[in-house]
Amino acid sequence: MKILVPVKRVIDYNVKVRVKSDNSGVELANVKMSMNPFDEIAIEEAIHIKEAGNAEEIIAVSIGPAQAQETLRTALAMGADRAILVKTDSEVGPLPVAKILKAIVEQEGPEIVLMGKQAIDDDCNQTGQMLAALLGWGQGTFASEVKMDGGSVNVTREIDGGLETLKLTLPAVITSDLRLNEPRYASLPNIMKAKRKPLEEKTPDDYGVDISARTKTLKVEEPDGRSAGVIVENVSELVSKLRDEAGVI
Repeated sequence: MKILVPVKRVIDYNVKVRVKSDNSGVELANVKMSMNPFDEIAIEEAIHIKEAGNAEEIIAVSIGPAQAQETLRTALAMGADRAILVKTDSEVGPLPVAKILKAIVEQEGPEIVLMGKQAIDDDCNQTGQMLAALLGWGQGTFASEVKMDGGSVNVTREIDGGLETLKLTLPAVITSDLRLNEPRYASLPNIMKAKRKPLEEKTPDDYGVDISARTKTLKVEEPDGRSAGVIVENVSELVSKLRDEAGVI
């Protein structure tokens, strides 16, 4: 069985994001980039499945600029077997990404697509669901536990107020949540081995997908700073401020 894991190159989650002076987007120049954290979790879970003897190959896929090779090499160092970079310098929305992934799935024939539930740069949380719809596959989103069960997979997912367990017949699309696992650090020997693992370069045209933008970002602004809090003397004063000043009751 093959597992396909899409990964995205994003601003490192430890970096404070800065808005460009013209409000056209966020500053990317000289900013540390890394793999989307939810995608790291997806790679780790794919490795768990393979280590348990339920998969033979893990294929990492990224859609982005040439620098996304670094992200793919990280996935290979963690334990993926080979990688595919769909090279483009254009910003690609969730639907074109899903269409490209669909074409790759049809070409590679994986039984599971395991991916992060969302990317931390645009927070769209759409690609997994769109891909499942395009393929006509079952889907388990926000997975906090994944257990293989022969020709099916049990996915425990986080919902409002509790957990829900789904049994999906393979093939299926699964999107990972934060509590699914703790991603491993790539060891130095594995980083060196990753340099020799195959990494294939493609373009969106190779898959016949139009990546023209369907949405346009009009303006990006930082949120307003929080005002200082105040100390109240008693409950009556608190209620008064909540009612008369904050207007929340």
